[in-house]
Amino acid sequence: MQAVIKTGGKQYPVSEGDLLQVEKLASQTGSTVEISKVLSIGSGDSIQVGAPYVEGAVVLCEVVDHAKDKKVIVFKKKRRKGYALKRGHRQNYTSLRVKSIKG
Repeated sequence: MQAVIKTGGKQYPVSEGDLLQVEKLASQTGSTVEISKVLSIGSGDSIQVGAPYVEGAVVLCEVVDHAKDKKVIVFKKKRRKGYALKRGHRQNYTSLRVKSIKG
């Protein structure tokens, strides 16, 4: 069974047992998160697409951990103006393991 879920403004294709990184969620490590924004669900020829979400479909995930991603360097420069700006950014994320897909 496969599904496409939406969380944190992004869409993720998932199947049971997958490990994925999503935008940081406010939940404890080891807890279960229920994602009800399921855009499509199914396997093989039987795929159900929602408008915008599939009613009654739920993806249960376990929170593995919270961490920070790799540093991204943001460098801005305007030539011949003496302007240069260097900044770094590390995005927070939550790792989820998909336990089950119910639809």
